[in-house]
Amino acid sequence: MFYHVLLTNNCNLCCRYCGEKAFRCSSPELGKFSIDENLPPNLSFDLKKLYSFLEKDNDATLTFYGGEPTLKSDLIRKIMDNAKVKRFMIQTNGLLLDKLEPKYVNKFHTILVSIDGPKSLTNYYRGNGVFEKVVSNLKKIRSNGFEGEIIARMTVEEKTDIFKAVKFLSKNGDFSFDSIHWQLDANFWNDFSKRNFRKWAEENYNPRIEKLVDFWISKMENGKVLKWYPFLDTMEDLLLERKSLLRCGSGYANYSIMTDGSISPCPIMAGMKDFYLGNVSESNPLKLKKILVKEYCVDCKILDFCGGRCLYSNISSPWPENGRKIVCGTVKNLYTALKKNIPRVKKFISGRKISLKDFEHLKFNGAEIIP
Repeated sequence: MFYHVLLTNNCNLCCRYCGEKAFRCSSPELGKFSIDENLPPNLSFDLKKLYSFLEKDNDATLTFYGGEPTLKSDLIRKIMDNAKVKRFMIQTNGLLLDKLEPKYVNKFHTILVSIDGPKSLTNYYRGNGVFEKVVSNLKKIRSNGFEGEIIARMTVEEKTDIFKAVKFLSKNGDFSFDSIHWQLDANFWNDFSKRNFRKWAEENYNPRIEKLVDFWISKMENGKVLKWYPFLDTMEDLLLERKSLLRCGSGYANYSIMTDGSISPCPIMAGMKDFYLGNVSESNPLKLKKILVKEYCVDCKILDFCGGRCLYSNISSPWPENGRKIVCGTVKNLYTALKKNIPRVKKFISGRKISLKDFEHLKFNGAEIIP
């Protein structure tokens, strides 16, 4: 099983799509739920309870999460020294990676680092100098011996040209990423009325995704299956004719441990008491209740492909129905673009340019898969 542990709610950035929106966009949809207003801002429970909880799962993966988890580097060190888990991962903005000693950094199986594309785009969303600092730190940890997977974890909004941004991150003179994932900033905040999302999604994002899929598949002719997670995970299942639940695993394979030890289906659902599934002090990780998507998702024709996109969005519905349908349209566009290219991929496989093994990857590694 996979577990996110929230070390702190604090962050050292105020990105346009996250911290800034927390001040600008009210969330009336959360009024439908009981909110835990006493949830501490920093991890505050006995770590021995965490260790005991994790020891009951001999296949546990622990991902450090926040806020910004590296603000609590002391906790990272302590947990990595004492928790008996199969692997450690971290989702970080990358600004403080140079403050964590190689002894710990090199123990990570995967580092998901927030970066949105070229310098101008990343710095627009995240702040001046962020791109340069992140790249510098990534070069440093590689030179210090980190051999694990580094995933570029993009957030995508209307300023993003997805085709150019992904291609840049994949190959550039600053720091090229072998692994890339992107997530649309859509249907997470009460901000639909403030945006022109429909025009951008339908006239820019969707056509550029089709072009990006074509480019991704063209690289297979030369024997390369790029680890672009929204394509990689979904294409593997299409080839194997395999159905999928929610692809990030939230609520059934991937759980989140709050700062007080409470267990939630998803880190975004921190404080939503109606969906708490227990506490590390008393729960068996192998017997946690499953929380699955419902309502409009269960009748969707591509549910087995999409899995529901996002549990939090499915439950809380931050956008009106017309906005949600636009987001669902981007998923249907992704599905159509990949499905129509299955014959090309099979041709490369039969011609032994690539193999099914080239699509293998660690499931539930923090990439939500469906943008």
